[in-house]
Amino acid sequence: MRELTPDFSGLWIPLVTPFERGAVDHPALYRLVRHLANQGVAGFVVCGSTGEAAALSPREQLAVLDTVRSAAGDLPLVMGLSGYHLPETLEWVRTLNSSGLHGILVPAPHYIRPSQTGLIQWFESIADVSTSPVVIYDIPARTGSTLALETLRTLAQHPRIVAIKDCGADDIKTQYLIADAALQVLAGDDSRIFNTVALGGAGAIAAGGHVHTQRMVQVIALLRAGELQTARALWRPLLTLLNALFAEPNPGPLKALMAHQGLLLNELRAPMDAASEGLTARLRKISDGIPALVAQTQAA
Repeated sequence: MRELTPDFSGLWIPLVTPFERGAVDHPALYRLVRHLANQGVAGFVVCGSTGEAAALSPREQLAVLDTVRSAAGDLPLVMGLSGYHLPETLEWVRTLNSSGLHGILVPAPHYIRPSQTGLIQWFESIADVSTSPVVIYDIPARTGSTLALETLRTLAQHPRIVAIKDCGADDIKTQYLIADAALQVLAGDDSRIFNTVALGGAGAIAAGGHVHTQRMVQVIALLRAGELQTARALWRPLLTLLNALFAEPNPGPLKALMAHQGLLLNELRAPMDAASEGLTARLRKISDGIPALVAQTQAA
C-alpha cells in the first residue's frame, strides 16, 4: 500500500549555482532564490545538472543547500544526486536524510549502463535508505541508460518512489506513465512542458523557469485547469526562447541571459564554459521581445 506522499505538481526550478572568481557566490544565490520564490513556483531543486553539481564538492553542495533553505522560506526543496558507486551513493543519501527535504532527484548510475534488473536494484536500494520521497530522473542522454516502461512501472510500486522527471524523449512512454497515474510525471525537457501537462502531467522541473518565471507558472496552471487557448497564447513566445537556451550546453546560455538581467555573474566551472557571443545576443533579443509578443498573441 502506497504511503501518503508530498505533491510535486507545478513549476520547480532546478537552480543554477552562481560563482564568483571560482567560488560559490552565496549572496547571489540567496538573492536569486528570494527573487524566484515570490513568483509562484512550487519549489526548488538544488544541485541538479543545471546547478553544475558534478563540479561541486560534497561540502559545497551542503553549503548550497543551506543557503537555498535560508532563502526559500516555506517552499519545499528537492536535492539532486548522482553517482555510480552504490555504497557511496547510499551513504550520501543517509547524509541528506537529516536535511528535511521534500524529495531527492535520482538518475540512473552514469557510465555503467546496467540492465533493467540492475536499474531496479539501484533505485530501490536508494529508496529503501532514503527518508525522503524519490523522484526518478529519466535522462538517458546523460546517463547512457534507458528506463523501460515496465521498469518504471515496477519502480512505481515502491512506497517512496513517487514521481519522475521525464527527459526520456519518448512521447509514448510519457503518455502511458500519465495514464497509469502511479507516478507524478514532470516534464524535464523544457520544450515538452506544454504537451506533458496538457496530457495530464503534474508539472515541470524546468531550467528555463529561471526567466519569465511568472509566465511559465501561468502556463502550467492554465493547462491543469483545462484553459488550453489561453495557455497556448502564453506558451508560444516562450518556445523560441526555451529552444535557444539549449542550443549550447546548459547552463551556459541560461547564465548568460541571467547575467544580462543582473541576476548573477556569467561564470561557470570547467569543463563547462560560457555561451558564445552570438547565442548570447540572440537570447537577449528573444527574451526582451517576449512581453510584446505575448501581448500581440493574446490580442489576436
